[in-house]
Amino acid sequence: MTAPLTPRDNQPPEEPRHPEAAPAADHGGLGGPELARELREGALIALLVAVTGVLLGLLWNWLAPHVPLIADTRNVYLKNTEGEESIGADGTFLLLAFAFGVLTTAAVFLFRRRGGIPLVVALVVGGLLGAALGWLTGMWLGPTPDVAEHAKQVGPGVAFDGPLRLQAKGALLAWPIGAMLTQLVLSVLFGPPDPEPEVPYWLQGQQEQQEQQPEAPQWLREKHDDRRPPSEG
Repeated sequence: MTAPLTPRDNQPPEEPRHPEAAPAADHGGLGGPELARELREGALIALLVAVTGVLLGLLWNWLAPHVPLIADTRNVYLKNTEGEESIGADGTFLLLAFAFGVLTTAAVFLFRRRGGIPLVVALVVGGLLGAALGWLTGMWLGPTPDVAEHAKQVGPGVAFDGPLRLQAKGALLAWPIGAMLTQLVLSVLFGPPDPEPEVPYWLQGQQEQQEQQPEAPQWLREKHDDRRPPSEG
């Protein structure tokens, strides 16, 4: 004969554990495969955005006003001392970089239709790299930075274009600023709605019981309302 299964030391028996009540195991580590995939996509997006900086440099060299210089046998001077070509070059770069930030972010949002911290970081990093690449490309495609050698080649008294330079280095931030503003506006207007929070497993049973309870008849609800004291005026 076998002894009855009684708890030792008069302790209550352990309740059976239901597998559905246990929290789901996390098999993906801290971030899981979803975070790893977003990081890979973010790195690719940052690279593609940065490469478009070459086009920024081409447009900047084409549209920006160049500073005219003139030289004599000893020195090089500004041909127009009251000219604003340097300010115009900075302004052209700033507007072009901001426009590139808007366009690249809109293109990324059109294909992904969702946001996230990795995407925002990718757009900011790619925008900074693209602006720096556009700056270097524009200067490389522009006139030579060796002004003295250029003046010797053209000869004294002949006007020539000075090197294309970016005086206000803060214009490099125009691309990432335009990207962040565009991502914010597009996410608010066209982004998917936030998912509803899941009900904890210990409240799911109570919610099901409330849904299964029959609704009181109409005459009983009216009778209950008639018993309420009249509200004070």
